[in-house]
Amino acid sequence: MGVPPTWVSAAHPGRVAIVSASVGAGHDGAATELERRLTADGIVVDRYDLLDLLPARLGRAARDAYHLMLVRAPWLYQRIYSSTERAGGGGRGARALLRSAENRVLKALHPDTGAVVSTYPGASRVLGNLRLDGRLNIPVLTYLTDFSVHPLWVADGVDTHLAAHAIPGAQARAAGARDVRVCGPLADPRFQLCDTQRRSLARTRFGLPATAPLALLVAGSWGVGPVRQVAQELRDCGAVVPVVVCGHNQELAARLRADGIEHVHGWVDDMPALMHAADVLVQNAGGLTTLEAFSAGLPVASYGCIPGHGLTNADALDEAGVAVWIRDEAQLKRVLNDLVNGPLGLHQRAAGLSLFADSPDRGPAAEIARVLRSGQPPVVPPPATRRRTRARRLTATTAVACAVWACAVGTGVATSYEGTTLMHALSHGLDLDLVSGHGPGGHHS
Repeated sequence: MGVPPTWVSAAHPGRVAIVSASVGAGHDGAATELERRLTADGIVVDRYDLLDLLPARLGRAARDAYHLMLVRAPWLYQRIYSSTERAGGGGRGARALLRSAENRVLKALHPDTGAVVSTYPGASRVLGNLRLDGRLNIPVLTYLTDFSVHPLWVADGVDTHLAAHAIPGAQARAAGARDVRVCGPLADPRFQLCDTQRRSLARTRFGLPATAPLALLVAGSWGVGPVRQVAQELRDCGAVVPVVVCGHNQELAARLRADGIEHVHGWVDDMPALMHAADVLVQNAGGLTTLEAFSAGLPVASYGCIPGHGLTNADALDEAGVAVWIRDEAQLKRVLNDLVNGPLGLHQRAAGLSLFADSPDRGPAAEIARVLRSGQPPVVPPPATRRRTRARRLTATTAVACAVWACAVGTGVATSYEGTTLMHALSHGLDLDLVSGHGPGGHHS
């Protein structure tokens, strides 16, 4: 059931809409866990994928092009990510594409919706614009899925930003977020500490060595980054046996097996059991899988990180003291030994678990429920402020649109141009916007 394009009623305080995006698996993974917790609290939840609400299948094209750029031209992603981070974004094409989704989002929302939650920066932009224009008169919240906050995450008009830790909370405030609440991370409850027996059973189930120290290497659902190189370096350092999860990247899995990597998996449905079998997680993007490892009591190392959000997440996780960032191969053996058997591993296990130690009335889902049931009218900027906000919004962008231009064009010519020549060609044909939605580093597998 739709709503008039100029109004959404808040008559029913027990219904929440969650808008995510199927860019990788991390944003959807966070949305799924929010849905589970809110539903358990008696709240009706409606789920939407922003990519489905963009016209002419542009959302799917954007996702595919972004994926191609990460695989074929990661240096370009880094350059665009850095430029949009400094400038806060930019690009008429991105703005126009997101505007085209606004009426579709309004029509999709149930008339009894009492609050809307975004787990994706593009969705936050659309919802924030609707709030600023006065067409959406219910609270809008953004759940920040990562430990680092690119400015594109912070959309004018969003009432509340929910952060997993004080560091992303501070970054969101620095980017202009008005109401930031640090309420801890999200992870499926199956990710929990296990005893020796469950660990042994997990190793047997996956055909893993019974006693060798195991490093679980993950690269998101897309299996992007220098995974082959990292797997070989893990094996050759002698500290651990690598167990690699390639997600949906079957080509990567085949190449790893050809490289002589013994334990290679594609998409893994029971990731909690595989984490129970491991001694340390090695990751390259800092998404949902990292939080799940914390919840399972698994120490985490960032290594061989993908450009853009992979690097900024590694830095933020290291600063928070919950995951060590290994920047050089020469450090690999020493740090991994310390994580598996030394005091560093004990410290990091405790630090990761402490993120989930809050009481049941805390957490992002509890905060969403609190906002939903507060009955307080949402805060809307006064007209003068709103005019200034619209002016600022002229320089803002989001992930989805730029992927259509930057990724599609960039990857299409990557085989014909080198370095600065490619950037010069692109600069004449598109605005350098980029999806900072951190897709591939999202969920496990």
